[in-house]
Order: sequence, then structure tokens, then C-alpha cells
Amino acid sequence: MTRSTLSRSSTISTTIDGTVVTWRDEKRYSWAHALVVPMLPFLAWVGAFTTGLDVFWYTGPFWILIGLPIIDTLVGIDRGNPPPWAESTLDKDQYYRVLTYCYLPLQLAGFFWGAWLIAQGHLSLVAEFGLALTVGAVGGIGIANAHELGHKTDSFERWMAKVVLAQTAYGHFRVEHNRGHHVRVATPEDPASARMGESFWAFFPRSVVGAVRSGWRIEKNRLGRKGGSPWNIHNEVLTAWLMSVVLFSFTIAIFGVRVIPYLVVQAVFGFSLLEVVNYLEHYGLLRQKDAQGKYERCAPRHSWNSDHIASNLVLYGLERHSDHHANPTRRYQTLRTFDEAPQLPSGYGTMIGLAYLTPLWRRVMDQRVLAVYGGDITLANLDPRKRQRLLAKYGAEV
Repeated sequence: MTRSTLSRSSTISTTIDGTVVTWRDEKRYSWAHALVVPMLPFLAWVGAFTTGLDVFWYTGPFWILIGLPIIDTLVGIDRGNPPPWAESTLDKDQYYRVLTYCYLPLQLAGFFWGAWLIAQGHLSLVAEFGLALTVGAVGGIGIANAHELGHKTDSFERWMAKVVLAQTAYGHFRVEHNRGHHVRVATPEDPASARMGESFWAFFPRSVVGAVRSGWRIEKNRLGRKGGSPWNIHNEVLTAWLMSVVLFSFTIAIFGVRVIPYLVVQAVFGFSLLEVVNYLEHYGLLRQKDAQGKYERCAPRHSWNSDHIASNLVLYGLERHSDHHANPTRRYQTLRTFDEAPQLPSGYGTMIGLAYLTPLWRRVMDQRVLAVYGGDITLANLDPRKRQRLLAKYGAEV
């Protein structure tokens, strides 16, 4: 076999047993649709300006909860994987990296554009709230971009991840996610792994508080091993939070105190989108312990996956979550789907809406968790407060 090469037409070719074979990423140029997301505040303004209707300021949440599920349904799924021999060449293709780099300047443009509109004082409170939610949607979906960048070894990409996270004041996510969640995923000890029977509204505060505590503890322990205090510039959680302080202080200094509610609302809605995604990614799934009491290695069956094309495009392949946990540094364009990975019934847009509606979520997802474990609910990650009720409901011994 010869080394694969990328042609001008983006077709990857190699020679196997004297025969030239080729492969092409059919979604190559569709990945650019992710850059529509940071344009949502501007699209909201166009709609509101041309029609005079404040409802257009809510373009962000409407797009996530209604638009994206519709597009997911119409476009369908893709269960194809790049061939192993093409992965290295695909990974090195700079085009895909440029797409992730372009998100940040567009995200910041929308953020400051929103602050400027608020500062003018011409919008109603209803419009201001909708604008804050739409800008927050950009920041929240941007965390998927930060997630992609923050797992890479390149220092520039890790720095960009910190800047992306500054808008939602969730800079500790990179530390906790990389060195906490990836270690404890699908266990009761992980604040970012939802338990069967746990509503999103109960999971949300538990995960937020747990992420802050975990991120700080990880950095405190890391610096402590070097004989240092956590209260210094080398604490990555502290410096990440400082970036948010600088960003928000600069925004207030330029546009005035009128933008403070805008900053708070967009940040909270932004990181709430991250947490609802955390909620659905591992709901009820549990790594089992061996005879020595150690958790088994994380496998594809420990993450919920979706191969819906549209939502994967705007989230940089995040829905192929099992491969991400198996290979955290793998770039989004090479993430693979696995037959043994449990599948969500739809893409993240639809599932986010279901997560907000607890009875509907449980009706859709609890049976799927049960199916993963062949009907043995004792193998699932159960909410301790609901454990006895769930065991009784599904026929297990209490």
C-alpha cells in the first residue's frame, strides 16, 4: 500500500495491491454550515427589522428546537465512515481546521453586535430577552467548537477554545471535561453523566456545581503536586474565568451597565445548552466494575450516538460521541459510527426539546436504556432518589 494523497478535487487516493482506490468526503463542503450558527443574531435583526415583529429576536432558540429537528428529519442520517487508509490524510487537511477557526470571530462579532443593539435602548424588553437568548445560543453551540479545539495538542487551538468559552463564563469546562469527565464518564461519580430517572432540571444544577468543583479540584491537585498554590496564573481554571471577567468588563466599559442583564442571560442560556447536551449523551449508561472493583474501560456502548447529518454538521460531529471518548484527539471529520453504540431516536435538536419535557423524555428514553442492558435495570446508572421506584417499576428485586 502506498501513502494516500489528497487531490485537487479533494478525493483521497491510495494504491492497494496494485489497484488505485479513492474516497471522498461527501460532506466536505457541508461542514461549512456550522458557520451559519454565529450568523443567527444578524439573521434575527434582519427578520425583526423587515417585519417589525419581536418574535424574530428569538431566532436562536427557535432554530435549535424547531428548525434543526425539521432539517434533521428531511436530510436524514449517514452511517458511513472514512476508510482507515484515508484517515491520516483527512486529518491533516487544513480546510477542516479553518472552519473551526472561523467560528470565533463570527461569534464575537455577534456578541458585540448584540451588546451594541441593547445599548441603543430602542428594543423592548421582550426583544432584548430574545436577542440575549439568540446570542446565548451561538455561545452555547460554540462550546461544541471549543470542545473540538480544546482536545487538540496544538497550543493555538487550545487558546482559541478558552476564548470561545469566555462568552459563556464556562472556561473551567475544558479542564473538567478533558481530565474529569473523560476519566469518570458513565459512572455515578461523574457530574456530567445523567442518571436514569433524573430529570434535566435536577441534573442541571448538579452538573453545573459539580463541574466547577471538579475543575477547580483538578487544577488544585495538579499545581499542588508541583508545590504550588492554586491561586496563581498557571491555574487554567482561574485564567479561563479571568478571560470572562476581562471580556465582560470590556463590554460594560464600552456599552454601559445597560448590557449587564444581556451578559448574564446569554451566558446562562449558553452553558445550559452545554449541560442539556451532557444530559442526553450518557443518560442512564453505566460502566460495570470488575472483580477488583475497578470500572471497565469506556466502550462505544457507554455513549448515546446519533448519525443525523444536519445536527452533526453544526456540532462538528459531536453526536458520534462514542468515537470521541475512545479517541479524544481525533478530529471531527474522521469520527466514526459504531454498530454497537446505542442510538438516539433523533439528532440533538429534537432530543434537547425532549429533555426539557421530563415525562416525554422518560417515555422515549427509559425503555431504550432498559434495552441496552437486556431488560436488567440493575446494570443501569440509576438516580439514587428514584432507584427503589425504578426497580419496582421494571420488575427487579427491590
